[in-house]
Amino acid sequence: MTRHWWVYLLVCRDGRTYTGIALDVAARFAAHSQGKGAKFTRSNPPVRVLGTQAFATKSEALKAEAALKKLDRPAKLAWARLQAAQTVS
Repeated sequence: MTRHWWVYLLVCRDGRTYTGIALDVAARFAAHSQGKGAKFTRSNPPVRVLGTQAFATKSEALKAEAALKKLDRPAKLAWARLQAAQTVS
């Protein structure tokens, strides 16, 4: 079984987004929701996962995470819509 690293985008209760990487997005979302994730999500609890993208290596995921974090909000939301559309297809 191939393990993938995932880049994920969350929307938080205050409407802001949070970007991160994980091997298990559901488990990481649960940690964020319980206040055990990043400092940002402890004070801004996540509401839902907006999008995810798989990568073969942690290095690739970290690079993609850094690039996603540099985008403005509309571009991040467009990224999430693209990921959701690819999942459905």
